[in-house]
Amino acid sequence: MIDLKTKSLAHIVIQHQQAAAVFEKYQLDFCCRGKRTLQQACDEKNLDVNEVLNELSQRTSPHNNSVTADFEKMTLKQTADYIVEKHHSYVKKELPLILSYMQKLAAKHGERHPEMLKVFELFAAVKEEMEMHMQKEEMILFPRIKEIERMADEGAEIRINQNYIQAPVNIMEQEHDHAGDMMKEINRLTGGFTPPADACTTYRLSFAALQAFETDLHRHIHLENNILFPKALQLFGIPGQYSLN
Repeated sequence: MIDLKTKSLAHIVIQHQQAAAVFEKYQLDFCCRGKRTLQQACDEKNLDVNEVLNELSQRTSPHNNSVTADFEKMTLKQTADYIVEKHHSYVKKELPLILSYMQKLAAKHGERHPEMLKVFELFAAVKEEMEMHMQKEEMILFPRIKEIERMADEGAEIRINQNYIQAPVNIMEQEHDHAGDMMKEINRLTGGFTPPADACTTYRLSFAALQAFETDLHRHIHLENNILFPKALQLFGIPGQYSLN
């Protein structure tokens, strides 16, 4: 593997999707803060970059035959449809289920574990925001991206102002940051989704569901912030801040 220290976290995950699991382990944010280099991200957390590189090497070995989608080769329509079918459908299914878990835990264990009251409050906000967020993507942004791609494919001159895409992208990225921050706070309050010693089965299942939700959210946001949105904006010739080098 080439030296990845100077590559951005987003670039590494795009090239080697198995790297996402390594970054999750070390809590390196490759979605909302994916433009940092691996060296910068490790320095911020006082991690040994060589230790992380060693795990990346093992995960991305040619002998690792896990099948992953090649998002760099997908059209924008294919990528947007993949996000809706895989991530949006997952989120829509899990949100009410996890919220019901959090409500039960807060009611039953809130006196002994008051942090669960805050976790319930935060996840209720995540649910409300994510439902509105996905609706805006499916009804407004994704159709616009597909429309611009179709025009480009047909060789038509794109006379639409770049803000047609740029403005909603900016809003979506801000909402990604906020959802990510709320899940990060839930992670902190739960000690990294570690159930307390007196946890019942529901408690443990709830924390496992929360952790799985956060993991999916990171991959979901990564696909949009670091792949779909930059590729859509490139159709307008917008460079710079969207570079993933």
